[in-house]
Formats: sequence, C-alpha cells, structure tokens
Amino acid sequence: MSGSAMVGDASSWSRALVKISPYTFSAVGIAIAIGVSVLGAAWGIYITGSSLIGAAIKAPRITSKNLISVIFCEAVAIYGVIVAIILQTKLESVPTAQIYAPESLRAGYAIFASGIIVGFANLVCGLCVGVIGSSCALSDAQNSSLFVKILVIEIFGSALGLFGVIVGIIMSAQATWPAKAV
Repeated sequence: MSGSAMVGDASSWSRALVKISPYTFSAVGIAIAIGVSVLGAAWGIYITGSSLIGAAIKAPRITSKNLISVIFCEAVAIYGVIVAIILQTKLESVPTAQIYAPESLRAGYAIFASGIIVGFANLVCGLCVGVIGSSCALSDAQNSSLFVKILVIEIFGSALGLFGVIVGIIMSAQATWPAKAV
C-alpha cells in the first residue's frame, strides 16, 4: 500500500466518527456508565458471596458481620446509576442544523468519555472490593481480630469508585450543547 492510501483511510475513519450523532455517543456513554458499573458490582458480589458462604460453613458467626462487603459491592452499582442520571440530565435538544456543530460533538464526546471513565472505574472498584471482601470473610473465619483491619482496606478500595464518579462528573461539566435559536 502506498502512503497516500493510508492517509485516505485514516481520514475516512475520522470523517466517519465525526458523522456519528453526538446523541449516539452520549447514549452509549450513559449505557456504559450504568452497565459496566452493575457488572463490576455483580462480579464483586459473586467473589465476596462465594467466599462468605464457604467460610460460613466453618464459622457461622461471620455471616451477618461480613455482609458489609456485599453492601460495598452494591454501592458500586449505585454509583453507576447516579452518574447515569446526571449524564442523562446533560442531554439537550439541538436544532438539526447544529447537530454536527463542534460544540455538539464536544458535548457528545464529553458525556461518552464520562460514561467510560465511570463505568470502568466502577468495574475495577467492584473487583477490588470483591477480592478484599473475600479475603476479609476468609480471614475473619480464621481470626476474628482481623475483621476491622481488613475492613479499613476495603473502604480504601471502595474509594476507587468514588474517584471515578468525581472524574466523570468533572468531565461531564464540559458537555454544553449549542444554544437554541430564539
């Protein structure tokens, strides 16, 4: 392939991305924010719950106390729902003539990027909290004095999701749509 064919291919991709509606990018970003956050929460609950059930066979006393780990995992899904609601409120109607204006594209990309950041931060947070919750249940079954120490580590792991939410909200602040003609 010649060098000019490569440039033409690259510009066709850039043209294709610019011609996708900013509302499509926004909707996909919102879907990723909630969908991947719920996936992270479910995965964390799966990891924590299976270890909790297994360890509770040896030490039934740990069951109620270690449910806090499942609650931390569920909070990850709630983060995604909250951000999805915030991002949805950022959508505004734009006249057809301005749908591909640079300001519209920037708003769509900002909501898309915000959704990706929140979704994947919460996916990693759910996995982190799930693994720590699993180790908390297993270690609590062996030695009950370790519960509070590992719970503090779990709280720090849960903060990862909050960092993603904060960054997502800051990024979504860039989503300003063109003003409607009066």
